[in-house]
Amino acid sequence: MSDARMPAGRIEWLQHSKARDVELAFADVHGFARGKTLPASAFIQGQQLRIARAVPLQSCVGEFPDYSFYGEHDPDVTLTPDYDTLRLVPWAKTPRALVICDCVDHDGGLSPLAPRSILKQLLARYAAHGWTPIVAPELEFYLFAAHGDPAQPFQLPQLPCGRRETGFDAFGFSALGELEAFFDELYQACETLGIATDTCVHEMGPSQFEINLKHGDALKLADDTFLFKTALKEIAHRHGLSAVCMAKPLPGQPGSSMHIHQSLVDRRGRNVFSGDGGEASPAFFGFIAGLQRFLPELMPLFCPNPNSYRRFVKGMAAPVNLSWGLDNRSVGLRVPVSGPEARRVENRLPGCDANPYL
Repeated sequence: MSDARMPAGRIEWLQHSKARDVELAFADVHGFARGKTLPASAFIQGQQLRIARAVPLQSCVGEFPDYSFYGEHDPDVTLTPDYDTLRLVPWAKTPRALVICDCVDHDGGLSPLAPRSILKQLLARYAAHGWTPIVAPELEFYLFAAHGDPAQPFQLPQLPCGRRETGFDAFGFSALGELEAFFDELYQACETLGIATDTCVHEMGPSQFEINLKHGDALKLADDTFLFKTALKEIAHRHGLSAVCMAKPLPGQPGSSMHIHQSLVDRRGRNVFSGDGGEASPAFFGFIAGLQRFLPELMPLFCPNPNSYRRFVKGMAAPVNLSWGLDNRSVGLRVPVSGPEARRVENRLPGCDANPYL
């Protein structure tokens, strides 16, 4: 948890940015941004904000679970900023900043209802072993025409050339070029938000794309993924598009995944999955065995919606098993070809609708 006092350097940065307001944001159980907005002057002065403890459990359609999950009296949590995440909001017309917050209970502990709390508590258990998880998400999504009626099917966007994609154009460049204005603004937003992006490709579906984030610390990558998905949707709106991270938005077309590359490093920065001679270590095989044992019980986290399970169709590049293999895309757990320092497991089960913190 960050110190309650705002660092002097962050105060100077915020004053120089001319931001009028600061969004104190956190992810709910579905990974959607929730929170409150505070005048920048009040934020600098350290004004605290509280919010109902139940809000992190709010569903994407606004529903709440039974009060027994969050307390009969509907208590508050304090929004505690992580000042390292303070950034400008790239899509704001009037200068505005945002900061990712932890939800803190009245006893001073992280609220167990907030997804970011769960990840931080898990990372503390890794740290007790002297390990640091390294992750890299691959995010697939569709771009549709502006969509105002959820009862109607999605429509593919009309490209500047006048056409709409109708078939597979995997790894082609034409649509990427025609949507250049959108992707330019998206990449500029990622720079403003401090998100390090990597590969961008046209995926198998019509108007389906994938952008990978560079590997790094698990908490930062979860924060980055949370902000990336938020930016993706906001900037799409500015371009008359609807960015959709549903796992299976179009019947008969490929679904959208969030493959997660996972490895561990020790206190010396060495990959725990490789032995002294560069061979796969016992911990590597134990990690795979643990995934195979427990992933079935964790499927509601990787596939949180009924729509999530429509993605698992054989022949659509979706995992339909919990087998593992080297450079094998027909299995749920793929081990990419790499050197010993980059040995990792690619978990192919999560859909793009999964919450990155969970």
